[in-house]
Amino acid sequence: MNEPNITPSADTNAQVPPTPLRCIMGAAMSGGFGFAMYSLMIAIATTFASKPIHSDNPMVVNIGSAVRTLVVGVIALGTGIFGIVALGLLALAVQLLLQQLTKPRNS
Repeated sequence: MNEPNITPSADTNAQVPPTPLRCIMGAAMSGGFGFAMYSLMIAIATTFASKPIHSDNPMVVNIGSAVRTLVVGVIALGTGIFGIVALGLLALAVQLLLQQLTKPRNS
């Protein structure tokens, strides 16, 4: 009944153009996150390898193995995504730099 009149602000639709500096900063952040996730993945995999599943029940062993594989796999997927994003942002920064250097000067 009482719905407030919300007007969208003018700057929500404005897009900021990419710059080489912004791309490099984003690539550094994404690379840092990727490295942190890689370190976490190695730590988890090492912990799982040093602590085997102790059970005589084959179902317990199979489910435990599947859960361990899924945990390491999800973290590996995140690591790969952050790494690919970092490489893509670096490539975009190089492309933008080349476009700025080869752009004719209109003075």
